[in-house]
Amino acid sequence: MNVYTIDGKVLKQVNVPNVFNEKYDDKLIRRAVIAIHTANLQPQGVKPYAGRDYAVEYEGCRDMPTPERTINIERARLPRMKNRRHLIEGRVISVPRAVGGPKAHPPQVEKILIERINDKERRKAVKSAIASTVKKELILARHKISDKVELPLVIENNFENLDKTKKVVEVLKKLNVYSDVENAKDKKHIRAGKGKLRGKKYKHKISLLIVTGKKSKVYKAARNLEGIDICTVESLNAELLAPGAHAGRLVLWSEDAFAKLSDIYG
Repeated sequence: MNVYTIDGKVLKQVNVPNVFNEKYDDKLIRRAVIAIHTANLQPQGVKPYAGRDYAVEYEGCRDMPTPERTINIERARLPRMKNRRHLIEGRVISVPRAVGGPKAHPPQVEKILIERINDKERRKAVKSAIASTVKKELILARHKISDKVELPLVIENNFENLDKTKKVVEVLKKLNVYSDVENAKDKKHIRAGKGKLRGKKYKHKISLLIVTGKKSKVYKAARNLEGIDICTVESLNAELLAPGAHAGRLVLWSEDAFAKLSDIYG
């Protein structure tokens, strides 16, 4: 496997770690991603007697004087507040259809929101997601790059020392992967609906993932490029490697990160 310089030239050859021979299991990857998503959910609930904390009553009275009758007078047979001279004159409350009433089926605190996954399965899912990053058919279905790009894509350690976004862009152009970043930039758009008011105005497209051996200067240089994520090899997870539970993300490995794969994942 070729290691490229920041000028886009071949520097040397290295062996491919065994983790790239892992079997591709999309169902396991999906479970691992869902486990990450649901771990951020918070239990929701309502006050136990919300909408029902009123003095209400309903009594079916047919053979009574008209003011005291509650049946056959074209009024709903529902519980009413006891704050009028006659019960039928009170306001309907304490039922879901009434103003100020309870919700029909409110969220329950007891509901299990988190979908857990075993540690060994989670680790196997990450290994499977790493292996999917070299499958050309998955990469091309997700990213806009040339067929000539060699996978996995490994670059020398000097890449981690780049401190300007302009320099990172130049390197990506020489590696023939910057077209995917431009594609992500062009497809950024305002989402439809109320989500615009809830802190998620734009919909973004995912571009390549940069994996380094340690946290370095390139973090600040690359973080503002559209669709790009950057992390250390120890921080890899199923969501970064398979956003939306769809495997086959384009990954740029630094030489150190590529070497550490064998130590971490075998």
